[in-house]
Amino acid sequence: MITDPLFWLLAVVAVTSLGLSKGGFAGAGMIATPLMSLFMPPLQAAALLLPIQIVQDVLACWMFRKTYSAWNLKVMLPGALLGVGAAWILAAHVSDSFIRLMLGVVSILFVLHAWFAKPRANDAVPSARAGTFWGGCAAFTSAICQAGNPPFQMFVLPQNLDKMTYVGTFVMFFGVVNALKVVPYFALGQFSSQNFAMSLMLIPVATAANYLGVWLVKRTPTVLFYRIAHVLIFLISLELIRAGFLGMIRGG
Repeated sequence: MITDPLFWLLAVVAVTSLGLSKGGFAGAGMIATPLMSLFMPPLQAAALLLPIQIVQDVLACWMFRKTYSAWNLKVMLPGALLGVGAAWILAAHVSDSFIRLMLGVVSILFVLHAWFAKPRANDAVPSARAGTFWGGCAAFTSAICQAGNPPFQMFVLPQNLDKMTYVGTFVMFFGVVNALKVVPYFALGQFSSQNFAMSLMLIPVATAANYLGVWLVKRTPTVLFYRIAHVLIFLISLELIRAGFLGMIRGG
């Protein structure tokens, strides 16, 4: 059991960010795994957070059960199954340093896209084939380094769904993806009694954070919230890239 007070402080922040994400600030949870990966291997961090996410998913899916795009789920989830399978194969053959580096790069690309990409208006109906592709990419990056938001947003955001439908679709999609990740994480040996014990200790915070997210999404200026979150993700990602790059040079 990790006893470092700083670890537990950051763990609470990470779990709270996941709750805010499930409660309506879709994307805020991007900070969670990079933050935890400062203290442990990324896959172990992802496995520690997964039981917490599943509890949050149950609550969030209930909250948004009437507001989601069934068509998007229909076309994206078959790709998600393939994406999780591909991540399972890759994770068994790469080092923690590589995954830490990959997590940092994907996270920074997410932030740069959020900062500099121009909004696109697209009234055309997206293709089912594109949905399967982006669903697979989102599930792959979610399974390998808990960074599935960018591919999901690449497909869904241009559709200009209303806010609550977008959040509901996000919640439902990643709820299924998180359930799919249970078997690969078990097979990769990422679940342990220590991880489960820490997960259980954080679940009350996660549950409260879900409701906090729903409350805040109605009252907090969204632009300000995301600006703060993006800066934090960017800084943490730089450290992950540094640590991952040095680890690969040293052969770790």
